[in-house]
Amino acid sequence: MFIHYHMTPTPTTMHPNQTVAEAIELLACSSFRHLPLVDDEGVLAGMVSDRDLRSAQPSSIARSSQREMVEHKIMQTKLAEIMTTNCRTLSPMATLDDALFLFEANAIGSLPVLDEERRVIGIFTIGDLLKAYKNLFGVGERGAALISIVDDGDPDIISKIIHVMEEKKVHFTRLLRKAATRRTKAMIYLRVNTYNIRSVQKAIEAAGYEIHVPYATR
Repeated sequence: MFIHYHMTPTPTTMHPNQTVAEAIELLACSSFRHLPLVDDEGVLAGMVSDRDLRSAQPSSIARSSQREMVEHKIMQTKLAEIMTTNCRTLSPMATLDDALFLFEANAIGSLPVLDEERRVIGIFTIGDLLKAYKNLFGVGERGAALISIVDDGDPDIISKIIHVMEEKKVHFTRLLRKAATRRTKAMIYLRVNTYNIRSVQKAIEAAGYEIHVPYATR
C-alpha cells in the first residue's frame, strides 16, 4: 500500500532556469507528461505539464508574423515563469489511499514524491495508481474471478466463507466486506483463482448465502 513500492524512482527532472523549448523537446521524445522542476540541490521548486507547455504557446489564429515573433519569445521563456509552485506532494511512506484522495480533490494527474529534505525521489501518476490497485485486488491474475455475495448481516459470514473455500480446496486471494450504499446492498467480494466458477458459487449457496448478480430494473 505504500507509495515507495509503486512510484517511479529517480524521475527525469529539469531546472526552473531551463526553457520552454527544452521542456517541449524532452517531452516530445518521452512517455511521461509531467516534469518536476528542482533546484541545484534537487529540492522541488515546481511542476510543469505538457498542458502547461501547450497553454503557453500562441493561439493558432494569430497572424503568422505575430505568431512567429511570440512563439520565439515563448520558447526562450524560463520554466520558472510558467511552473506551478503550489504543488501537492507525497512522501514515500504515504499510502495509495492518500494518493487517491489527492488526485480526486485536486484534479491532477501526477504527484512528486519527496524525502524529508523535499528532494524529489520519485513521481506517482494516476496510471501508477491504477496499476497498484490492479495488483492489490488481483485483477488480471491467471484464472482470477470476482464473486459477489450478499452480506446478510451474519457476524460470522467471513469465517464461514473461508471455511467453505478451505473445505472445497478453492484457492482465493482477496476477501472484502463492503457496507451498503444508496445504490447497492451490503456485499462480500471474493477473489478466487479457478476456472470452475459455478462450482464455487454452488458451494457458497449450499452454505446458505446468496450469490449476487446485478440486473436492470424498469
